[in-house]
Amino acid sequence: MMNTTAQILKQKIENFTPELLETLAKMMENLEIQSRPTIPQFQIDEVLYRIQFHNENPKTKLDFYENISELEKNFA
Repeated sequence: MMNTTAQILKQKIENFTPELLETLAKMMENLEIQSRPTIPQFQIDEVLYRIQFHNENPKTKLDFYENISELEKNFA
């Protein structure tokens, strides 16, 4: 799935005008400069697993909001 998404983005970016490409490059630089908290890989994996499970089982409930206080404690 990640490779497919990357390929789609690559194809779109290849069709950008030079001006739009320059704007995107500046935006990416700004994103890289901002300091972000380090999120443990197991938490990222858990979120990705839940999203994938929900996509395969759309009647299930995503419980991200119930776990938000735990995440806030980790990054406080």
